[in-house]
Amino acid sequence: MSRRFDVSQADIRDLVLDECARVIEAGNLLVIPTDTVYGIAADAFSASAVTALLKAKGRGREMPPPVLVPRADTVFGLVDGVDETILTLTARFWPGPLTIIAAAQPSLDWDLGETHGTVAVRMPDDDDALALLTRTGPLAVSSANISGKPAATSADEAQDMLGSDVEIYLDGGERTAGTASTIIDLSGDTPRIVRQGPITAEELREIVPDLLDLDG
Repeated sequence: MSRRFDVSQADIRDLVLDECARVIEAGNLLVIPTDTVYGIAADAFSASAVTALLKAKGRGREMPPPVLVPRADTVFGLVDGVDETILTLTARFWPGPLTIIAAAQPSLDWDLGETHGTVAVRMPDDDDALALLTRTGPLAVSSANISGKPAATSADEAQDMLGSDVEIYLDGGERTAGTASTIIDLSGDTPRIVRQGPITAEELREIVPDLLDLDG
């Protein structure tokens, strides 16, 4: 049976986050608030947990989940060949609603799905999410919804869609932005926008001048 906690209750917050970390370590799923929408989270280094995440969403391995990190410098452990462009993007837009796709470190012992050697990584601008990530390390996190439906902006919406597939729902209140992060792909020869979001192409081109639009 799923459990639900109000993460805004300061007197139990640390206990709740510690329990969430235990659930992740056990290979089970959480729903967590982020700065954009609610996300369904799993241990990024547990292939079975990531498989359970994809199954809960009704999504196949061809759509691997992004990875959320607690600190910007975590990219050095996840991304192969961190360059000036990535460092400048993370310095300006992290924590925040920018997901960066780049070549993954080949030594990583994980299976996020059919990534073709890449990883999509982001540092969220949310105190509760960051406090959890500090306890767990990188988490595979996708929007908390059934594939094809709108991303959940509240714990209620997430629970209505995902039900008992998730062990703990963290209720952090409604996410008023309601828009998933901008995704930029730097893994190929030409950088491009994969998903439009709160950070605009114009802002990104100040750092990545040759960036292609979503339809470019």
